[in-house]
Amino acid sequence: MDHPLITLTTDFGLKDPYVAEMKAVILRTCPDATVVDVSHEVDKFNVRMGAFILAAAAPYFPVGTVHVAVVDPGVGPERRGICIETDRACYVGPDNGLLVLAAQAQRIKQVREITNKTLMMPEVSSTFHGRDIFASAAGHLANGLPPSSFGPEIVKFVVPKFAGAVSWKGAIAGEVIHVDDFGNIITNIREGDLGSIGVGRSVKARLKKGEVKMRFCKAYGEVEAGKPLTLIGSHGFLEISINQGNASRVFKIKNGDAVTIYYY
Repeated sequence: MDHPLITLTTDFGLKDPYVAEMKAVILRTCPDATVVDVSHEVDKFNVRMGAFILAAAAPYFPVGTVHVAVVDPGVGPERRGICIETDRACYVGPDNGLLVLAAQAQRIKQVREITNKTLMMPEVSSTFHGRDIFASAAGHLANGLPPSSFGPEIVKFVVPKFAGAVSWKGAIAGEVIHVDDFGNIITNIREGDLGSIGVGRSVKARLKKGEVKMRFCKAYGEVEAGKPLTLIGSHGFLEISINQGNASRVFKIKNGDAVTIYYY
């Protein structure tokens, strides 16, 4: 890639200088890099939301992209930094499950703990690993340094509960990983988890406040305005929606809430 591509996903917002500092470190390390902002408006400390946003965007970037994600409530000496190499990309960030949803959708080749101090900033802050460790690592990866340079390979890393749904006969249990600006409730249930559920089939969703019957649809407009439905959204995850309405507000659902789908 003539101009290496690095993406950034954080909960930093844009009021403070944090994002600019990460970009400065990346460009000092790899001046030819192109840096793309995926989002800096992840809710503070919301690892689920950050994981979903990264997983939704990552498949559309070219092979060889380096993805840096920092939503890091556990920042400190006990929380590892990792680099995950897949068939399509490298993912750099904290070992708290943030990277796994995106990486699992590709074939994970290796996971490395980032321990090589020569590839970090000369002084590493105890509160800003995004700048001093992850941005620096991304720049070196973009320069062509292999993941093996960063530290030992690890086989045990944090795989969060929200990385997968649980199925049994006639039911799938998952949880909410994102609520978008339209109020659509996006779950961690992937299209491949649905088995024999076909478009037009009736399903029942058990939510925090009770159960709701609806149709499994292909598009929002297949039910009347104001009616609930469920479908596979544009990123491959099961959504619970209300046509021209706000499902999250109506059903009082938030990120992390449990969802079980029964089909019959």
